[in-house]
Amino acid sequence: MAATTPRRVVGASLTALLLGATVVPASALAADAGADRSPTARAERTRMPAPLVVAHRGASGYRPEHTIAAYELAVAQGADYIEPDLVLTKDGVLVDRHEPEISGTTDVATRPEFAARKTTKNLDGTPTTGWFTEDFTLAELRTLRAKERLPKVRQQNTIYDGLWRVPTFEEVLATRERLQKQHSRPIGIIPEIKHSTYFHSQGLDPEKEFLRLVREYGLNRRHAPLWLQSFELTNLKTIRRMGYRANSTFLAWTGSGPLDGPFDMIAKGDKRTYAEYLTPAELSKIARFADGIGPEKFFVIPKKPDGRLGAPTSLVADAHRAGLKVIPWTFRNENQFMAKDFHNGTDPDDYGKAVEEIVVYLRTGIDGVFTDNPDTGVVAREAFRAGRDR
Repeated sequence: MAATTPRRVVGASLTALLLGATVVPASALAADAGADRSPTARAERTRMPAPLVVAHRGASGYRPEHTIAAYELAVAQGADYIEPDLVLTKDGVLVDRHEPEISGTTDVATRPEFAARKTTKNLDGTPTTGWFTEDFTLAELRTLRAKERLPKVRQQNTIYDGLWRVPTFEEVLATRERLQKQHSRPIGIIPEIKHSTYFHSQGLDPEKEFLRLVREYGLNRRHAPLWLQSFELTNLKTIRRMGYRANSTFLAWTGSGPLDGPFDMIAKGDKRTYAEYLTPAELSKIARFADGIGPEKFFVIPKKPDGRLGAPTSLVADAHRAGLKVIPWTFRNENQFMAKDFHNGTDPDDYGKAVEEIVVYLRTGIDGVFTDNPDTGVVAREAFRAGRDR
């Protein structure tokens, strides 16, 4: 994708916009303020709520994930941040899909013109069969339509199958700007670069294109409403050397298998699991190049063998001591995604006690939540604040 002339984006920089920190006086921000009298600038100087409600792939509990419609609904429901996942096309364009393999989130499997592109690849150590974004140009990908990824769980979302195309990262950046103006409040964006090591092995460079776009949209500032996420370490370090100035987050999932660690490190012979990167000593190292961690929620409060919650771990305190923010994932309304403490009935697809679950986690001191249901997250935050203030 050819570079375009950088646009002048109005707005003074935030001082820790993401997590509601104190705002620096405008005079201290003149160097990267731009035209700081506009509504956009005033919005970006506004303090964000804390703890944060992050719309995981948009309002993905109600719309097919990673669509503009999902982001629009998320912000309408009160989300503070929207989260796109980023993968690359054959011609080097960042697009918004959960994985490079797209048969679960688009209608590609129904398109006879692309039948021959079905293949099996080694994706981070796992043989994966399907259709991959790096085998499509953007023009070809534009002919596909998004669909619900969990149709058996969220059957109601399937009524939207086929309505929306796969957005580019640039379109999501523009949507954030539009929604911020429309709702007259700051809206952040927290993209995740997916499978960086894999894409580099295909001769593609997601970090280079990411940095080009965030510069173009005026977000490559230390306190911009932007956080870059990755389950890998190498790209978080490399992009700092490339000149990235905004915030970044190291992601981690639970598990003890041979592939349950950062794949960039596994590929180099380092077999440590994510859990081994979340010790106090390792968190201090992460804090040298990142600003936060995004752990799977059961790192914060683990489940016991009976499926109920155990006692909170020291992870939140350990991370805060290292200067890192903590925003765990993923809070979803359905029973099957919760500990048994919060189940309603026995149907795994029925809604559980989602508000109660989030409140329990907020009491550990986390800085926000990733949720498929932003409206639930907003209600839970209000309930948490009400209980804290009593």
